[in-house]
Amino acid sequence: MTSSTTEPLEIARRVIGLEAEALGLLASSLDGSFTKAVDLILAAHGRVIVSGMGKSGHIARKMAATFASTGTPAQFVHPAEASHGDLGMMLKGDVVLMLSNSGETPELADIVAHTRRFEIPLIGIASRPASTLLRAADVALVLPSAEEACGTGVVPTTSTTMMLALGDALAVALMERRAFTPEHFRVFHPGGKLGARLTKVRDLMHTDLPLIAADCPMSEALLAISRYGFGVVGVTGLNGALQGIITDGDLRRHMDGLLSLTAAQVMTSNPRSVAPDVLAEVALAIMNDRKITCVFVKQAPEPGLPALGILHIHDLLRAGVV
Repeated sequence: MTSSTTEPLEIARRVIGLEAEALGLLASSLDGSFTKAVDLILAAHGRVIVSGMGKSGHIARKMAATFASTGTPAQFVHPAEASHGDLGMMLKGDVVLMLSNSGETPELADIVAHTRRFEIPLIGIASRPASTLLRAADVALVLPSAEEACGTGVVPTTSTTMMLALGDALAVALMERRAFTPEHFRVFHPGGKLGARLTKVRDLMHTDLPLIAADCPMSEALLAISRYGFGVVGVTGLNGALQGIITDGDLRRHMDGLLSLTAAQVMTSNPRSVAPDVLAEVALAIMNDRKITCVFVKQAPEPGLPALGILHIHDLLRAGVV
């Protein structure tokens, strides 16, 4: 291997090693202040206002996005814009989370002063306990002393990695304290594969149902199958309870004299169903296991209950579940 290839690899390993070591220091340095920060955010009636300048600002934006997507309302406010009117975004009931490696970033002064004037709780993250930011903060989260990975000590690398990890730790701690579930997560992530995986049957099912009475002649059943386009028809009994289902397989099995039969004579009794609140992935697994393309939706699998909806495998395809 040539030196031109080896050198970048050595640099990469050195950088990652330094930052990994710093994260270990950060984990062991956490104390009761972290718990106080979590409690302060949980007690807030408003949002978490996250702010920082430069590279710390980029981390602050990510923190705000992570909080907001995991059940903690949050918003990033740029400190320079705050000095020109955006201070009005911060209200009593909010909590401000301020990031600055040195704790002396001059652009943060107006936000710090605003929180003190209007009694808005302030959580500071910085590496210097005696810095202006941490001395002013209600809760100070101190980053441990660690070498920046750039080699010159001037490029924010290790310090911003620690900030990012600390933000993730806060977000996860808040999630667990709020008992935030995958179902809650889906509300904030309706798009993409993750949203599709957490979609429930009720979100995809059709409620205009292909249903016929048990004594319906098969000539009408065939018309219903064609009209609805699901390739099946449900058969109902007393009080609209779903008694059975007629599929193309049932039609083939009763081809001889089909039009002289009733729906009850052709149907498959007690068809498999799914509940409306199960995940669409569960319905897909049932369809795959039974080698079927449609399933009716009922509140429970017991006989005597009406159908609430019907789900076709094409609905799952369109939603990205498959």
